[in-house]
Amino acid sequence: MSNLNLVHLNGLRALEAVGRLGSLQAAADELGVSVGAVSQQVIKAEAQLGQPVFQRLPKGMMPVDAARPMLARLTDGFHALSEAMAIGRRQDDALLTISVAPVFAARFLVHRLDRFSSLHPEIRLRIDATTRLADLGVDDIDLGIRVGPGTWPGVDAELLIEQTVFPVCSPALAEKLKQPKDILKLPAIIDGPSMFSWAIWLNEAGLSGAGMATRHVFNDASLCLDATIAGQGVMLAWHTLATYALEQGRLVEPFSIRAHTGMGHYLVTRAGARMPAKVRAFRDWLKTELPPLTESVS
Repeated sequence: MSNLNLVHLNGLRALEAVGRLGSLQAAADELGVSVGAVSQQVIKAEAQLGQPVFQRLPKGMMPVDAARPMLARLTDGFHALSEAMAIGRRQDDALLTISVAPVFAARFLVHRLDRFSSLHPEIRLRIDATTRLADLGVDDIDLGIRVGPGTWPGVDAELLIEQTVFPVCSPALAEKLKQPKDILKLPAIIDGPSMFSWAIWLNEAGLSGAGMATRHVFNDASLCLDATIAGQGVMLAWHTLATYALEQGRLVEPFSIRAHTGMGHYLVTRAGARMPAKVRAFRDWLKTELPPLTESVS
């Protein structure tokens, strides 16, 4: 391994990140350094190798053909190093680390964790609430909960609940709703990043072609829910977002019409890995907190 002394490890990290991500900016963001620092590391590493690794193009950094095999092996190597570090950090079998979206953590999970703890006091939870898609093969994560089609590479995905959407509003606004078409008179609270629109529910309710008058647009579903609880309009919600507010009576589901989005909530674990007892315990408990799968698809 004496050839590893030819290029500094930071230079190899810079080469790998730029090669995989395609730009200095993206590599800098991932490595947590400035664009200038990444650029200098790449230039220095190319000089130490004695040959160029990238073409500088207007659209980004393109690996030269001769460098592609090296970059692919660097990616494999750093993946193996990260995995080794993650294994080395997993020393506490009583600690369960879960990667979830912030909205799922805040609106569904935290209100129920005392129930899990009462059943499994021997397990401590660490909730990693982030919108970043965790790499379960590398990151120090035991399991994740993701929303989507369930076809992510590198993980085993188990469907927990199919995602259906439905209107929710404050009890005061619900008094104005006698039939589905009445909802068109209310202002809509819009979740800007959402992958579906009101049209999916309006079609299900027999109101194809109708439109909702928008009051507010937020870039976060939790903010949408708070605005809806405050009586500012009606929102298109889903089970794990709205169920706690519905149970408290702060929100009302005025109609028993739910539209399928084609997505679901999935429990994801590393592909092919044995599921530890603490992960099985959390999975089994979570299923008791969600509607049975046969009901969620009805």
